[in-house]
Amino acid sequence: MSRPPTPEPEAPDEPAPDAVEMTIAPRARDLGEGFLVARLLPFAKRRMVGPFIFFDALGPARFAAGRGLDVPPHPHIGLATVTYLFAGEIVHRDSLGNVLPIRPGEVNWMTAGSGIAHSERSDAVLRRKPSALHGIQSWVALPRRHEDTAPAFAHHPRSSLPVIEGEGKSLRLIAGSFAGKRSPVEVLSPMLYADVLLQPGARLAVPAEHEERAVYLVEGAATIAGESHPAGRLLVFRPKAEIVVTAPQGVRLMLLGGAPLDGPRHIWWNFVSSSRERIEAAKADWKAGRFPPVAGDGGFVALPE
Repeated sequence: MSRPPTPEPEAPDEPAPDAVEMTIAPRARDLGEGFLVARLLPFAKRRMVGPFIFFDALGPARFAAGRGLDVPPHPHIGLATVTYLFAGEIVHRDSLGNVLPIRPGEVNWMTAGSGIAHSERSDAVLRRKPSALHGIQSWVALPRRHEDTAPAFAHHPRSSLPVIEGEGKSLRLIAGSFAGKRSPVEVLSPMLYADVLLQPGARLAVPAEHEERAVYLVEGAATIAGESHPAGRLLVFRPKAEIVVTAPQGVRLMLLGGAPLDGPRHIWWNFVSSSRERIEAAKADWKAGRFPPVAGDGGFVALPE
């Protein structure tokens, strides 16, 4: 989704126990029509977790009949966008000609690479009655050798994603690897991304197979190393720390992480790159109309001034 230019995030404001390196509280943004998103990454003292450079929680929101999500065509470079929904539906259109709805449990993985434009809107039929929308949108920064790769789009149905179940837990592996399982989603660097449901009293051990790890608590509180954490927090774990998440009352969480990327990244508006000059070039290209158009969607988001 298109965002205002990312300001320098606030400093952490909560202490962290030994197993948790940092606790990040959400910063709310209103995208219009009362649709709130909670920004977790980037953060002042934690710009990335593995390759994840951007992490927004969308909603939960309720739209009245006749209303819905409307994000007109906007550009990206140097990243992959990952849309994952718990409720609702978003229609994706891009400059490669893809038109596809994204529904709960499915994965839309759009590799921007050298440059792509896309829009995200609620379907016209869906707008005929009240609707809900709840999910996560994240950006995965690309390794330097892939930053200018050709843009691409892949859709993966819910049934194609591995599921690990048992002992009161259900883990759907969105991308990357976990506990010997691997998602079919093609990624360009080692990573982990999973949707986890823990029943009351269940436990989730998070092995240190990935150097950087974090959890976002979607619904419900979780206990880690004797400390309770409320919903809406992103908990970044210390490398190699033994992590066990427990859910006294049940919890839904997103597990994310991976190998540190090959150097820092600059982020401005919807652009990510290891080069400031490349971002300046992308700004000029969007302003001059040099990005390919999104067929079937004549709107656009103007370059912020």
